[in-house]
Parts: sequence; structure tokens; C-alpha cells
Amino acid sequence: MQLALRQAPFEPLQVLAEWHSRLAGEPDGPCAAEAHFIGRVRAATAAGEPLEALELEHYPGMTEAQLEQLARGCALRHGAAAVLVVHRVGRILPGEAIVLVAVAADRRGPAQRCGQELLELLKHEAPFWKREWSCGEGGSGVGSWVEGNTAL
Repeated sequence: MQLALRQAPFEPLQVLAEWHSRLAGEPDGPCAAEAHFIGRVRAATAAGEPLEALELEHYPGMTEAQLEQLARGCALRHGAAAVLVVHRVGRILPGEAIVLVAVAADRRGPAQRCGQELLELLKHEAPFWKREWSCGEGGSGVGSWVEGNTAL
């Protein structure tokens, strides 16, 4: 289980390569199947206006504990051997990676199901508060809290 919250931008493929190196060193070697998801910040707000930035707030300590609980539960339910979750917090610009989820398992079905379920849990149960920033009239930033989450 590898979980991280990051303030700074990250390169998802580099993080995946590091994760693969770590898994290759495990006694049983790498699993036969992996599922990966990279989420990036959209360029528009929920209302369709150009997005300046997305701000993610969290409660340090509580958020990490909740992410670990969600990831461990999914891994147990689906028989996943390894899970990686990297999530951004703070101010995130359009196009930047906001989340990386990777799951390793013996078969593709468990890897894909675990990844899908974990993404939904992160979206709906992880303690993050989102604020969209857009350019208001006169060019000053206008922030509005996101009340719901986007559908699949």
C-alpha cells in the first residue's frame, strides 16, 4: 500500500515507474495484471466557465487515514496485491494531474474492479473540499465551492 498527498505537481508516469521498480523487488515479483488511472483538472468549471485553478483542501492526518482505510478495504475485497494512490491538494492548474491510482493483482478483473471502486470512493467519500477559481468580471478571481461530484 503506497499513499501520498502532494502539494506540488507530479509526473504520473514517473511515479508509476518508481512504483514498478519497488514491486519488482518484492519476493514474488510483479503481478500479472495492473490497472491505472490518471485524472487531470478540467479546463472548465462545472458551470462551463474557463477554470483558472482548482483548490483542494483537506484535514491533514484524517485524510491520509481515510485514504488508507478506503484503499485497504478495496484491496481486500478484490484480492489486489498492491495499491498506489497519489492525490494532489492545494492549488491545481488545469491540465495538471490531480490523482493517480494503480492496482496490481493476479488477474485483470480484480485489478480493474478494485481500481474502479477505489476511484469512486475517493470521489465520494474521501475528505476533500473543492473550490473552483474562475476569472470574474474585471479579471479578479472568483472562487466557488463544489457542492457535488461529477458523474462517471
